[in-house]
Amino acid sequence: MPPDPRRPLWPWVLLLLLLLPPPLAGTRGPRSPAGPGEAAEEPGSGRAWPAFQDLQEQLRAAVALSRRYWALFSCRMWPETCGQDGKPPLAWSLPLLGQQYLDILTTWYCSFQDCCAGGDCRISNNLTGLQSDLSVRLHGQHLARELVLAAVREYLALPQPDKALALSFHGWSGTGKNFVAQMLAENLYRDGLRSDCVQVLTTMLHFPHPRLAGLYKEQLLQQVRETQERCRQTLFVFDEAEKLHPALLEALGSHLERWTPENHGAPENRGAESSRTIFLFLCNLGGDAVNEVVLELLRAGQPREEITMAHLESRLQAELAASTDSGFGHSRLVTENLIDLFVPFLPLEYRHVRLCARDAFLSRGLPHTEEMLDELAGMVVYVPKEEQRFSSQGCKSIAQRISYFLP
Repeated sequence: MPPDPRRPLWPWVLLLLLLLPPPLAGTRGPRSPAGPGEAAEEPGSGRAWPAFQDLQEQLRAAVALSRRYWALFSCRMWPETCGQDGKPPLAWSLPLLGQQYLDILTTWYCSFQDCCAGGDCRISNNLTGLQSDLSVRLHGQHLARELVLAAVREYLALPQPDKALALSFHGWSGTGKNFVAQMLAENLYRDGLRSDCVQVLTTMLHFPHPRLAGLYKEQLLQQVRETQERCRQTLFVFDEAEKLHPALLEALGSHLERWTPENHGAPENRGAESSRTIFLFLCNLGGDAVNEVVLELLRAGQPREEITMAHLESRLQAELAASTDSGFGHSRLVTENLIDLFVPFLPLEYRHVRLCARDAFLSRGLPHTEEMLDELAGMVVYVPKEEQRFSSQGCKSIAQRISYFLP
């Protein structure tokens, strides 16, 4: 953030003065030195006053130049301080040498502050890393990998989005919904889930009492607004979203609407207008429908990797609409199409659990054998009982079970 305007500017001016290049040889100041035939001024003579005036004029010029440096420097560090066109308020540019000094100052400042060429080092937006993580670390979820990467890439490429990006993840526990949310945080933000631009909210932890829904609503709206004011790109993750109170779902709807001239000045939308915002809703709701469709297709000989959204979308939407235990499917987020994409997470099979076990060993730097992976994957309960195709818990608790193999 830029320095507090109430603080004196002189330390910055002094620093900038120190960085100013020395006068070029042969240049003349506001007054020329004594020419031929003119007596040089001696210390203590009555002609010392003109020399003092010269010094004053030089100091004024240096301060004016420093203010211009400051204008360019602050515009580079904090783009919101620039004019509407994103340029410094002073119509002035630096010569090459001055630009080099400005670059030195920028590098020095950024050595201990959050700033980058994009204006905020907290935001990394490493889409190459995200693609790699989704391809290498996420198992058995070809649809989620393709849909999430495409949606996020397209959204971040928009010069000025007119709405927040809302993605809703649906599938059984342990299939990778939280894992993908973590990957997004790790690749879009320098500090991952610990970034102050990222908020993770679990329904039963943060909003446990339905009778306090009114209070929760105020707190949630304030938290969204403050995070958007703090960061120009924010990520909100709602775990167990199917358990959110209808009042909270209604409140979130105002942040997912498309921004139009009619709602441009609405208080609840002002924060969203100035930043990119991604909302992730992680739901177990819809997981049964996804599993049923996948089981039917596998029984019919359909390769798992060729299952598409066309196979799943209608059944998933039908389960959301038919649910009586959750208000999520009946909220305006769904009925008014405020969610941009519903992402199904397929049930995991034995081979996927085995890959999760391998990754758990590798992440801890522990040696393992093929037999150990088989044994670990075999500890999981598989359904349906007669076929044992899908892990009932996905890859959840696999990492914890490694302790069984430690000496």
